[in-house]
Amino acid sequence: MSIRALALELYRARQQVETLQKNYDNATLTEQEALVQELNFARKELQMLRRMLDGEKESGSFRRRFSGFGSTKK
Repeated sequence: MSIRALALELYRARQQVETLQKNYDNATLTEQEALVQELNFARKELQMLRRMLDGEKESGSFRRRFSGFGSTKK
């Protein structure tokens, strides 16, 4: 997955977490019990996407930095 696609998914996931959090904050106690599992799942997805994006950015800079490493050109 490209960095751009990951960033778009991260944005979508962040918006979903914010929406669920607002719904949770305004919900009654019984509604909160129903929303807590969905909110936890959305937060885990957001964390996973952040790690994926961070890893993709790190590996891209690593590849550029060491692309000439081991080259036989003189």
